[in-house]
Amino acid sequence: MSNRIRLRRTRASGAIGVTLALSLVTAGVLTPATGAVGQLFGNTEMPTLAPLIEEVGPAVVNISVSGSVAVRNPLAQDPFFRRFLPPDGRREFESTGSGVIVDAAEGYILTNHHVVENADKITITLIDNRSLEASVVGSDAGSDIAVLRVDPDGLTEMRLGDSERVRVGDFVLAIGNPFGLRHTVTSGIVSGLGRTGINPEGYEDFIQTDASINPGNSGGALVNLNGELVGINSAILSGTGSNIGIGFAIPINMARSVMEQIIAFGSIRRGLLGVGIAAVTPEIAEAYSLESASGALITLVTDNSAAEKAGLAIGDVIVSVNSEAVEDATSLRNAIGLLRPGDKVSVGFIREGKAQTIVATLDELDAPGSLQRLAEVDPVFDGAELVTNDARRTNFNGVAGLLVVQVEPGSPADMRGLRAGDVVTHINRQRITAVAEATDIVQSARTIILQVQRGGRSLLILMR
Repeated sequence: MSNRIRLRRTRASGAIGVTLALSLVTAGVLTPATGAVGQLFGNTEMPTLAPLIEEVGPAVVNISVSGSVAVRNPLAQDPFFRRFLPPDGRREFESTGSGVIVDAAEGYILTNHHVVENADKITITLIDNRSLEASVVGSDAGSDIAVLRVDPDGLTEMRLGDSERVRVGDFVLAIGNPFGLRHTVTSGIVSGLGRTGINPEGYEDFIQTDASINPGNSGGALVNLNGELVGINSAILSGTGSNIGIGFAIPINMARSVMEQIIAFGSIRRGLLGVGIAAVTPEIAEAYSLESASGALITLVTDNSAAEKAGLAIGDVIVSVNSEAVEDATSLRNAIGLLRPGDKVSVGFIREGKAQTIVATLDELDAPGSLQRLAEVDPVFDGAELVTNDARRTNFNGVAGLLVVQVEPGSPADMRGLRAGDVVTHINRQRITAVAEATDIVQSARTIILQVQRGGRSLLILMR
């Protein structure tokens, strides 16, 4: 049997231990909430979460989806097999998920993008067994959020909480439709915050929970003990497809921001700063004389971008956006990507050891990958031939430095992005005019960051 652990989205989530809950109340650790949940700690014979669930449960809906997806048979590309195989076509599918009514007056429902992706027909089933046809107001793959709309007749909405106030250890409930079991409630705690790497191509800042989440819970509610929606359940980490105690929810503050844009514009318009970025590792922090390994290192500034117009430069380390700390490259990507084109943002950064602040007016992101990240890899110059500028090469491309004469295809240097004709002007911020100088720096440094001039543009390349 394989022990491989895989990430699974939960398209087709607790009861809190009573003894534990009571002991926490007795110890004064958990303060009784107001509203329906307050009855849990009242003069009842048996503590229960039933009043809370009865309050918020009607806002959670079952989503049934049918549609079709394109299907290609790779063997059909071979002339021999093509004679025996059917042509490429479409495959019909049906799936289930969950959603949360967040605006009863307008009929708006929050769910996951992957729940309704490729849907031709969407049916919503309420807790009273009414079925309604739903339309897609808009859907965003980057955040995995979609907004649906139904006839707003007799609906119950769930109050939105503030995910910035969520703490590790908070009790939460997951409500959804796992394996088609409608309105299933599970409980647990918040196990972690700010989880990334779950959807590397998207915008992520996941809440981790051990409340049981399974296939069919996608798009369902993560609820705190005040009956407030704090997250949209989205994915699980599992080797079997079932819950192993590691589930992920999209913070409601992020979901709300996406929802507001979808309702206003029908789609997401993302802001663009126009920089390539890399995470600040401890080695980079040492090389740049930073106090801590946090922030996002600018490795590239796009021509005529918001960053260039505002005065940002490669080698700057962005540490805040609108006074909110930037912990790493992912948090910068989230902060900018969830703002709108034309927004003015205050960007705090460190340059040459000095903290500075500028205001930039964001452009519009019109293509994926405009905000770049680079990973660390060894070795340094394998596969690249560099020569010292002499009289014949001085001012090659108008810049003095080390000329990259050739790069072996597929070599580490090629994989890191060096190109023939590049001129290396600095290594770890030190000006370089001779190969011997480069050798001395490389041999004694744990981190190698090249500043390269290419076609009139300067950029940073992380070599080690």
